[in-house]
Amino acid sequence: MPIDLRDVQAVYKDAGDNIIFATMDLLREDHDADLAMIQDLAERLPAFESSLNVRYPEAGLAVAFGLSRRAWDYLFPDAPRPAELEEFQPVVGPKYTAPATPADLFFHIRAKNSAVPFELMSNVMDRIKSQVKVIDETHGFRYFEGRAIIGFVDGTENPSALDTPDYAVIGDEDPTFINGSYAFAQMYHHNMDAWNKLKTEQQEAAIGRKKFSDVELEDDEKAHNAHNVVSQDNEGGVEHKIVRMNVPFSNPTEGLNGTYFIGYARHWTVTKRMLEGMFTKSDRLLDFSTPVSGEVFFIPSLSVLGKIADGEAF
Repeated sequence: MPIDLRDVQAVYKDAGDNIIFATMDLLREDHDADLAMIQDLAERLPAFESSLNVRYPEAGLAVAFGLSRRAWDYLFPDAPRPAELEEFQPVVGPKYTAPATPADLFFHIRAKNSAVPFELMSNVMDRIKSQVKVIDETHGFRYFEGRAIIGFVDGTENPSALDTPDYAVIGDEDPTFINGSYAFAQMYHHNMDAWNKLKTEQQEAAIGRKKFSDVELEDDEKAHNAHNVVSQDNEGGVEHKIVRMNVPFSNPTEGLNGTYFIGYARHWTVTKRMLEGMFTKSDRLLDFSTPVSGEVFFIPSLSVLGKIADGEAF
């Protein structure tokens, strides 16, 4: 059974220019009402997206909606579960820890302008606001040349465009949930004052790439814990990849500058091993970047969303 990209939410496309990330908890006051709300959302969300894409085709709206393990178990206690969906546990290293911040629902909305994501998120909240508690809403933006706010090109390690779906989309290893994906959402705050005090060569050694040209450094030029070394997953002697759509966010008047890391993967275990490498090997970038959130979500295929909407068994 091959992957069908017509059935896949937007987990392998462009990161967009204007982005809204949102995580929420269900209030859990009435299970049947919560389930009915999710069924309604599963039915309406594709229609909201389709309508806006018809009205504003130039905006390039893309949407991914997902549920965490605890939300899945609460809403569908008798249903099968995506094979690798689990509650994220903190990754503890000798210096730094990736915290776990549980959440039920996840939205990743992006477009070329800011009005279209606003409109879609507003439509969603009109349907669900009485039954959810918003944990976080972060608005991101495309920085110069697609760079991270620390000045380096982001997403260089992503697979090529043709290979991207194979790394981001669940295949026939989990046929019930084929065309879905695992999303890991993690927010970082950067100490830009300390980072900017480094010489360019020191920053490059920390990342493992040239700042201007994005050319990878020779091994002996990198820090032993350079970001592009310790964040790789080479399980079994093969490099495994995920699809990153990281974006910067900032409140300049507050001196708050950050990166919203979002990784989509066919196998959550790949992302998990990357995180373990970063934190157990004390990624040099973590000396300047503090993780403040972290949760894994399952992004259902459009056909599974349809089954949720119809109350059908998976």
